[in-house]
Amino acid sequence: MKVLILTVTAGEGHNSTAAAIETMLQERGIDCHVLDTCLKINRGLYDVISKGYLLSTAEFKKTYSFLYSRLENRKRNSYTPSFTRTAYNMVKKNVQQHIALYAPDVIVYTHVFAGVLLDVMRERGKIDPAIRTVGIVTDFVMHPFWEDVLRTDRVVIPNEMLVPAARRKGFADGQILPSGIPIRPQFATAKPRAEARLELGLDPDKPTILLMSGSMGYGSLVKTMKEIDALPTDLQIISVCGRNQQAKEEIDGLTLSKTVRNFGYTEQVSLLMDAADCIVTKPGGLTTSEALAKNLPLIISNPIPGQEERNTEFLVNNGVAMVVSKTYRLSDAIYQLFYDPARLDSMRHNITLLRKPESTRTLCDLVEQLGKEGKE
Repeated sequence: MKVLILTVTAGEGHNSTAAAIETMLQERGIDCHVLDTCLKINRGLYDVISKGYLLSTAEFKKTYSFLYSRLENRKRNSYTPSFTRTAYNMVKKNVQQHIALYAPDVIVYTHVFAGVLLDVMRERGKIDPAIRTVGIVTDFVMHPFWEDVLRTDRVVIPNEMLVPAARRKGFADGQILPSGIPIRPQFATAKPRAEARLELGLDPDKPTILLMSGSMGYGSLVKTMKEIDALPTDLQIISVCGRNQQAKEEIDGLTLSKTVRNFGYTEQVSLLMDAADCIVTKPGGLTTSEALAKNLPLIISNPIPGQEERNTEFLVNNGVAMVVSKTYRLSDAIYQLFYDPARLDSMRHNITLLRKPESTRTLCDLVEQLGKEGKE
């Protein structure tokens, strides 16, 4: 059995999801291959999308938010020609050839644009009809353009709460699998909090906050660190700067009153989450799913316009997160969260209704099932 995993480098979440799926499939002895769709089409297109995404969300927030909202409100399920379908119809040849040469039984895609490309191929009869396709929704919202991939065999959504949204996009119930965003296996289990803190050289009994900015260090980390450190509450801090080396060095150089463990890019995120009582982060779909799997309440800061703003709405409305703003400071959120232990307990209870620690295993079970069906 062969599985092709298509991803798109627009932030790290799509690639990390693809890697989690690849690892588990390989552990099952399944031949699988990850392909960055835009890189295969054209190096220039890859650079525009990978760098342009970060630029647009960081430097042109209002423009990106406006365009995202306009796309959300376009006509649903029409299959009329759109920019996306037209563009992918023009550049699909390289990916089409790759699929023909690799001859997969199942194609899993972690970005809707790759799904649109597959949908165009299926519409034109340019892909073997025996190949099964599975799309992964990597945020807690049905993005614009999911209505353009209705020919996919399955669409994996983060939670049962999003079934009505998937139906509105035009998916039938038999296509929808609410098994969660695939996460790495280490996030499916947790060490006792005190044990994880001792392993990190922290006080096992002291309240602990995990501060994460995402892989690219998005957000004002140094300012946030200073605000948390100024709190009168007795707590300790773990910070993850990602690839933002400047922020890492600045935080390392600060004179702080609280105990801080400061990391750059790290593979220890699972352990760091085990040690924390809550996480301060931007609400990327993958990081959020990992935190929920760890039963870790969230304080949301600096959401990227568009999908992360929608993630914030979902998480806050379901009682698993707080969100800070210009008028509701992070220091106030942390104080209120730790003022009454029942508040944290209530959020952890709500998390049990959303968390999907076995998301990757469930997906891989589906992939194996679809692969067998395609051969029958």
